Amino acid sequence: MAGADGLAIAGLAASIGVGLIFAAAGIGKLRHAALMDGVVANYRLLPPALVVPVARILPYAELAIAAGLLSGIRPWPQWVAAALLALFGAAMAVNIRRGRTHIDCGCGLSALRQPLDRRLVARNLVLAAALLPAALAGRVDGAAGVVVAGAGGAALFLFYLVFNAIGALSRRPATALGR
Repeated sequence: MAGADGLAIAGLAASIGVGLIFAAAGIGKLRHAALMDGVVANYRLLPPALVVPVARILPYAELAIAAGLLSGIRPWPQWVAAALLALFGAAMAVNIRRGRTHIDCGCGLSALRQPLDRRLVARNLVLAAALLPAALAGRVDGAAGVVVAGAGGAALFLFYLVFNAIGALSRRPATALGR
């Protein structure tokens, strides 16, 4: 029974962490809505007629997924979130293969520009895989398990923010201090 409890706690932690990631991304995209048409168009994967509708719907879809993940509903929010993360990863991989690494990932977090990189593809696939226990496991029993899962989810979200910040900063050109 302890293994099932651990799987349920890990699943809830992943749902909370990825839910916070989707919420932050959706809010970030709404804050920079004027740029979203260009971000979606830069991927060159959609017919021109679909670029604007997708760019306008995407932030709301991410917020709806976040609400589902954070509400404790299972398993549909986890499957939808995992599929969208995999789709985003595939879109990045296609453009990396095309040599279009200069375009921004459009992840919607902060003002840090994130050019496409294999690490971003791997990040999305890891997040998608992390949701599998949440989709498959039972519910967390007891307040202690929920608290542990909440702390794990918050840690996952913070790790994601640090991962993105370090990745974005590491791709900036070096500047001379004091000049």
